[in-house]
Amino acid sequence: MTSTSNATAVMRRLRDLCDDRCGVAAVEFAIIVPFMLALYIGGVELGDAMAIQVKVTDTAHIVADLISQQTTTTNITNVNSILNASSATIAPYSSSNLVVTVSEVSTNASGAATVTWSVSLNGTARTVGQAMTLPTSLTGPAYNNISLILGEVSYAYTPNLGGAITGTLALSDSYYLFPRNSTSIACPTCT
Repeated sequence: MTSTSNATAVMRRLRDLCDDRCGVAAVEFAIIVPFMLALYIGGVELGDAMAIQVKVTDTAHIVADLISQQTTTTNITNVNSILNASSATIAPYSSSNLVVTVSEVSTNASGAATVTWSVSLNGTARTVGQAMTLPTSLTGPAYNNISLILGEVSYAYTPNLGGAITGTLALSDSYYLFPRNSTSIACPTCT
């Protein structure tokens, strides 16, 4: 009879253990926390990357806009001043990862586009005479024998916490504008 009562006592304890819900919340919390942290950190990193991409786009537009307002850039110092000032638009993010290039692209009578001059900050300028492929919206007979200012910006973004997973992301954008106050912008020392 003692073995039966022992078996009953063991069964009762197992049943009580199965009915005990005291640690369920702690176990669920332990299971969910890694996923919630990954989601939170991923959201922060994605938000930073999107903010930098917006700043990259703004910088490309600002550089092209400032150069397009000139009638002539008498020397490379003027262009370099604009490029150096453009690095302020990326703040509060580091400007050491920023590459800004501004170029004048001209088309001939048949619409073939080439680089007239180019200057770069933290990078390599385009080669004078380099053939360029214009966006389809800037091709056709109406765009023959014109000049355009091309602002190009790239940024090497390494996420703070997810960099080991994603590595460095290359964010970039470019922007074409027509010169505003002349048909082309001469920069004799920019070549």
